[in-house]
Amino acid sequence: MYENLAILALFAFIYSIVAGKLEQTLFSGPLLFITFGLICSPLGFGIINIDVKNIELRSLADITLALFLFADAANADMATLRKNIKLPRRMLLISLPLNILLGFILGWLIFDELQIFEIAILATMLAATDAALGKAVITNKAVPIHIRETLNAESGLNDGICVPILFVFIALAVGTESQSSGLMMALTLVVEEIGIGLLVGLGLTFIASKLLSYCRKQGWITELWGQLPVITLSISCFALAQNLHGSGYIAAFAGGILFGIMEKKSKHQLLQAAEGTGETLALITWVIFGVAVVGQLFKVISWDVVLYALLSLTVIRMLPVYISLAGTNIDNSSKLFLGWFGPRGLASIVFAIIVLNEDLPGGETLAITVVCTVFFSIIAHGISANPLIKRFSRKQAGQQ
Repeated sequence: MYENLAILALFAFIYSIVAGKLEQTLFSGPLLFITFGLICSPLGFGIINIDVKNIELRSLADITLALFLFADAANADMATLRKNIKLPRRMLLISLPLNILLGFILGWLIFDELQIFEIAILATMLAATDAALGKAVITNKAVPIHIRETLNAESGLNDGICVPILFVFIALAVGTESQSSGLMMALTLVVEEIGIGLLVGLGLTFIASKLLSYCRKQGWITELWGQLPVITLSISCFALAQNLHGSGYIAAFAGGILFGIMEKKSKHQLLQAAEGTGETLALITWVIFGVAVVGQLFKVISWDVVLYALLSLTVIRMLPVYISLAGTNIDNSSKLFLGWFGPRGLASIVFAIIVLNEDLPGGETLAITVVCTVFFSIIAHGISANPLIKRFSRKQAGQQ
């Protein structure tokens, strides 16, 4: 245990002191983390041996996502988001359903061994984009602000919307619901998940922000303990909503939005510790993913899995986004940029763990496909981020 801890800690230390330089290269943090995990795994030098259970990996991924969603939402430019609200609205209400539908159709053509509802589960798991992996684009000021805020809002909300849809398809796949009641169940779950998530996120954050403001005026918050409120609040929003059968993702994102509004003057100082903690947890999560999960992928991967993973990152994602943005005032390069930067990551991994626990006949194939897609996404989006951002920003500047 201590050998693993020492290796992880030293790697985190080395990365932390050169992160600024590495972020200017083609190699993103998650790509380096997974590569390090693979090198240290039994497939490489075997110097890290981690027996991680599904529930442990899911918990780590959930906490990491909660911190990213809350912090990214709190940092959102609400004036820009309100002005361009039709872009994320179209991507959530038009592109997301089309994404699942197209993923289902192509999955049905590719996977002979999967049942119809298992294919629907796969399409839903890979429809959610990752706020953590998209951070390189969302925080880069070379990207026009309306594009950044659109991607931020979409990644913050689409995984929460996908959760109830996923549960409906799981219920249909295991036979606990009839097809005739599936639509009603879907509507009920969507309303419950989103409604409870919003109530918890907004309600808890409102109370917490008022308490924080009062205690700050009284001088009760020390410099040391002042680093914890956002970390604990984001996790509280997520965990309480999940416990009440709502969407923790929606709660964390909604709470972050409100926190950014209520703490507008001091939010950047308050968010620093949460952002740093999120980045550290992401490093640990991706290293463990590389050691314990990706290393096993190469033993079981097949052509149909690779084909679907590649299609998921390209056609299945980009075509619905392009269609959903038809008639808007953004150009084709912006549509393609928004379509390409829909990385798959922590949310899809969490969904895969949920599905694995259901013991579906095709559960292993579903999980392998998700892992393969996430792995390809980390490589493709990590390497392409900086070059495409530079090219896109130059093109946008030339059009102005």
